Amino acid sequence: MAHQRRAAYALAALSAATFCYVTTEVLPIGLLTLIAPDLGRSRSEAGLLVTGYAAVVMVVALPLTRVTRRVPRRPLLAGALGVFAAATTVSAFATSYEVLLAARLVSATTNGVFWAVVFPVAISMFPANIRGRIVARLSIGNALGPVLGVPLSTWLGGQAGWRAAFVAMAIFGFVTCIAVALLLPSVAPQQDAGDTGPMPDRRRFVVLLVATILAVTGAMGAFTYMTVFLLDVSGFAAASLGLLLFVQGSFGVAGTWAVGRVLDRFPLGVVLVLLGLLSAAMLGLSGVGTSKVLTIPLLAVAGMSFSSLIAGIQHRVMQVAPSTTDMASASLSVAFNFGLAAGSLIGAGLLATAGVRVIPLFGGLLTAVAIALLAGHEMSRRRGRNHRPDQSSWPVRQTRSHDAEKPQAASVPT
Repeated sequence: MAHQRRAAYALAALSAATFCYVTTEVLPIGLLTLIAPDLGRSRSEAGLLVTGYAAVVMVVALPLTRVTRRVPRRPLLAGALGVFAAATTVSAFATSYEVLLAARLVSATTNGVFWAVVFPVAISMFPANIRGRIVARLSIGNALGPVLGVPLSTWLGGQAGWRAAFVAMAIFGFVTCIAVALLLPSVAPQQDAGDTGPMPDRRRFVVLLVATILAVTGAMGAFTYMTVFLLDVSGFAAASLGLLLFVQGSFGVAGTWAVGRVLDRFPLGVVLVLLGLLSAAMLGLSGVGTSKVLTIPLLAVAGMSFSSLIAGIQHRVMQVAPSTTDMASASLSVAFNFGLAAGSLIGAGLLATAGVRVIPLFGGLLTAVAIALLAGHEMSRRRGRNHRPDQSSWPVRQTRSHDAEKPQAASVPT
């Protein structure tokens, strides 16, 4: 019982850490108008604080994960959070744009390692038959970042200056670092094949990463310019934007919580259904976005499906990981950040050339391509195996599910 209680507290601390990282990564977006004049830079230069951060994550995530794969997980995670908090503190007291940018890039170097390790460590503390639920619970922190962390930080920046928002995140980061160091059980670095996915499959893994890039590119293109869409197409007043984005984010949190109840039973089905809902919501916004009555539920569905999809894909990636789960998670982090950057850039191009209403249409169609790619690969694979069972879920007990026939229980060494 004491072990289970400590594991639950450690999971909460890790979820708080994901909240820190997600909030801080995009923190400058809501503070651009305050940071730029204070440091004597343009808004576009201030925007590089986010773009540069994502670029560093894409470059260093895989090599740093490989270098640190022999480091015990508790000091690795606590150390990453400590560096993150220290870099955020430097950001808060930066006297120039160059110092602020350098501190942000140092923080970004810890991001890739953190995301590579945090999910494998979290699931190692719990039984194999509930690992999908654990992935979803951990992802609650991700979902809370945009709906709670960013708005509160933006509000605090407006009230007390942008530096106050960075100070708050630095303090929260230090508290989370201490909590992780105290609560996380000793977890050895990955050393054998037990830390690969239960059914490692390189082709399936690559297809999943490509589908992730397509879906994230489409979704982030739409979400980046959603406020412009709500104002110019749907005709909402500027004063209502905060409430609308809160609806989108709160449904994302609720969806992430709910998906954990079925993710262990239907690992592939959940991903495909969420991709379908996301595609339908974005296509719906493009088609009937001029109606305020229809826009609100479509916005909620889009937020719910995208946030839940992150948990679903993370779980699926660790199932089919062809090497270790930390390297697979690092690859997913690279794919996600690539999609985020590509979506924002493509969305900006479409906004300037074709108008904002085309952006969700583009996002919906690109997500539909991701569905076709993922579902088509699974169907061809099953036909090639003469309809043999797809043993691709976590090894628990001998029961059938819609996505997989699960082999006999086996522990995952850590």
